[in-house]
Amino acid sequence: MLKLTEIQEQLRVQGVDGWLFYDHHRRDPIAYRVLGIEANDHVSRRWYYWIPLEGEPVRLAHRIEPYRLDALPGDKRLYSGWREQRTALEGMLAGARRIAMQYSPDCMIPHVSLVDGGTIDLIRGFGKEVVSSAELVQFFEARWDADQLEMHHEAGRRIDGVLDEAFALIRERTRSGGSVHEVEVADLIRARFAKAEIFSDSGPIVGCGPHSGDPHYEPSAEKGVEIRSGDFVLIDLWGKLARPRSVYYDITWTGFCGDTPPEAVQKVFEIVTGARDAALAAVDAAVREGRAVAGRDIDDVARGFITDAGFGEYFVHRTGHSIGEDIHGAGANLDNLETQDDRPLIPRTCFSIEPGIYLPEFGVRSEIDCYVSQTGAVATGRVQREIVRL
Repeated sequence: MLKLTEIQEQLRVQGVDGWLFYDHHRRDPIAYRVLGIEANDHVSRRWYYWIPLEGEPVRLAHRIEPYRLDALPGDKRLYSGWREQRTALEGMLAGARRIAMQYSPDCMIPHVSLVDGGTIDLIRGFGKEVVSSAELVQFFEARWDADQLEMHHEAGRRIDGVLDEAFALIRERTRSGGSVHEVEVADLIRARFAKAEIFSDSGPIVGCGPHSGDPHYEPSAEKGVEIRSGDFVLIDLWGKLARPRSVYYDITWTGFCGDTPPEAVQKVFEIVTGARDAALAAVDAAVREGRAVAGRDIDDVARGFITDAGFGEYFVHRTGHSIGEDIHGAGANLDNLETQDDRPLIPRTCFSIEPGIYLPEFGVRSEIDCYVSQTGAVATGRVQREIVRL
């Protein structure tokens, strides 16, 4: 359902004259979700939906598909030819100067950068300034309600239990002098997810030794290895309840098959978890003090911690990503490396904090989920303090 009043309130907060939605061949899923309409059939012609700062929205659709936006309120206009389309579109936007679209300067936020360059050129050709809708998208796409937060916690409880079972399998096999294949552990996790009614779009990652140093390693029968006594293991798993509107829980833990991890592994683990804790503390302090803090700022905190410890070149990805109904959500990412995400971290949003150091011999990542409320920021699940002894 379209939240027209709330959208127009946010347009005022953001200082823009309106939000222009546009689609062709369902290339912009954000538009359908924010507008609360379905895209189940073929979208073969361009449509536009204009929500001005004040007043009634305007719909523009092709005469071949005149029904396209009928579920939405507003004045309805139709076009056939490209000249008629341009005239109608320019008329819709008359009086507006700053127009928000699913656009990101320099594609710094790829998740939001969905409108093609030609359409941006077209709107600018009318003398308009196109600005990014990224903060609007975050407000309407990334914030959770109370039910979603509770589903996240419930998913966490179930996934934590599955993680314990995976570690128990490794411990049982390796302590007895045997071994267990990475794929067998991954298969156990998938089977337990199904039993616990947990949905995951992919994964998990189960990486032993050098494989733990590959951030996106996927175990398989062809490239996987046996986990044995003396090995270091990383497990990254993510999932959500198999229910409508549920949101993901995403964690990474590490273990050592033996009583005492090697000194080098222990050192790296302490640096990574120190960076994780520094990032969480920085978010929490900013929220408690009423200071605006952007995703890039927290990436700087974690990255600075690891760089100061001498391992900056081995931290090769952003510190964290937004979490929502998709594992990589529409909110701010903790990123000043791969991109520069200057969106503020706002209440009712959740994101991962997952710094890592990836060496040729092994890699350590420690991942928690951070939820921001009106009064602070907290890890939503268990926080790993020590390497799990397996």
